[in-house]
Amino acid sequence: MKLIEKRVVLHFTGFEPLDGVAHRARYERSARQSAAVWGYSLETGAPEAGSDPLSFVVTTGERAAKAAPAAAPVAADKAAIGEGTGSHGWQTKSRIHMVDHDTLVSRLRGGNTLSQIMAGFRSCAEIMLEGGMRGYFRHAWRFGLFFLFPFLLTALAIALTAQIAILPYGLGFSPWHMLWSGPLALCFFIFAFLPFSERFHTLHLFADWAMAVALGRMDRTDFNDWLEGRATAVRKALDEEADEYVISSHSMGSSVAAHVIGILLEREPEIFKGKRVVFATLGSAILQCALMSSATLLRARVGLIARCPDISWLDVQCLTDSINFYKVPVVAVSGHTDAPQAKMILIRVKQMLTREHYRKIRKDQLRVHRQYVLGPDLQAPFDFTLLTSGPMPASVFANPDEKRMPG
Repeated sequence: MKLIEKRVVLHFTGFEPLDGVAHRARYERSARQSAAVWGYSLETGAPEAGSDPLSFVVTTGERAAKAAPAAAPVAADKAAIGEGTGSHGWQTKSRIHMVDHDTLVSRLRGGNTLSQIMAGFRSCAEIMLEGGMRGYFRHAWRFGLFFLFPFLLTALAIALTAQIAILPYGLGFSPWHMLWSGPLALCFFIFAFLPFSERFHTLHLFADWAMAVALGRMDRTDFNDWLEGRATAVRKALDEEADEYVISSHSMGSSVAAHVIGILLEREPEIFKGKRVVFATLGSAILQCALMSSATLLRARVGLIARCPDISWLDVQCLTDSINFYKVPVVAVSGHTDAPQAKMILIRVKQMLTREHYRKIRKDQLRVHRQYVLGPDLQAPFDFTLLTSGPMPASVFANPDEKRMPG
């Protein structure tokens, strides 16, 4: 199998309050973990000035320490932490473009608490009315529970707040007593519930569902203009010559990627002709948006990607991640049963981490959901850094028997 010498990566990040710089820093930390686990050398370049989306070069290579004499302990120690590029053997240079949507996250989180709560419940109602929730429970009941949780939690808190406010009336006291019960109820909601709810990122999840509605309905001019701008920027990145083009996406970023790549295919149906392109969706949330009845454009773009003969679609799913559609064929459920289906890759987080590390994070579902793009403790069938910067073609991850590193 021919090794990759040059790669272009377009990574569509998940719904997190992180800009391109922060995502690059995370990528560098994760890549260092991967390099230490798999035993290769790594250099992560600085962000390129003025790049939009933010881009940087990652160079991986066969660790020079393999051929180093015993009299060179300093070089060996340096290689042991994954620094320096090996001068012998294989070498791969990958240009990573971080297509983050922090602008949209900030916009959705920009209002006061009351407006964010109202917007969240409005999104909940819209998803229910458009059949989204019914689709979640039909195809992935755990995702349905993930959808309901922040709204049920907040609804319960609002009910308790109201009960505290009308407590004097219920006890038969004079209505004047509500002069103290009302402020007490407000204090409970602001100083007790809201800090408690942040443990579960409740308001952030409200914003996530607001974005899901926007990407499903495509009825917000600001979102649509932003997607068009990202499509133009991605088109420029694809002009660079490379052995392989990896379009990876995590969580909500998969819906963004489907829209952006779909826009490019609408404009230029032959845009990927002659290129080796892998579309890797990690813990994909495409169906989070596509199951809404109004998401006709998103579903059409899913079909365009699936039918593009130059794109190999890998859909990475995880049993212990409740925030993905495990074993659900995204292309077929989007209405394209006659199109080539995405290749499902089923992974286990516990195979990537030590027992102690996994035990520490397994009850935090958002943390488990992020593991797709984080560094491993152990050599495992899936490794995000090797997918995007390793020497082997990304297609090797479609086959559990393929080697992840050169022999």
